[in-house]
Amino acid sequence: MARFRKKRKKRRRRNSRSQGQEAPIRVRLPKGKQVLGVIEQRVGGRRMIVKCIDGKSRNCRVPGRLKRKLWLREGNIVIIEPWEFDDSKGDVLFKYNPTQVQWLKRKGYLKTIGSEF
Repeated sequence: MARFRKKRKKRRRRNSRSQGQEAPIRVRLPKGKQVLGVIEQRVGGRRMIVKCIDGKSRNCRVPGRLKRKLWLREGNIVIIEPWEFDDSKGDVLFKYNPTQVQWLKRKGYLKTIGSEF
């Protein structure tokens, strides 16, 4: 004889969003030598041209440890860290999601890059 288990009802959790309260947005900001930038063009081989807030266009790469975590496309907002010995190159450290980009625009961090957004 086959035994059947009684199905249990799953309880729905009520989160703060359903009650009209929004969760605070935590946005990572550049520290030290790090700079905000926009991906202009993908060059290939984990490399891309990034237009930075400081007015320079840098040839940036994705480090090996982030190679599978960061999926980047043209127009993405990223944090880069320029190389110490060559300021025209850098490493991509972080990619912002659309909600974080809106927050950066609202707070005025993206005004100097341009009107592409």
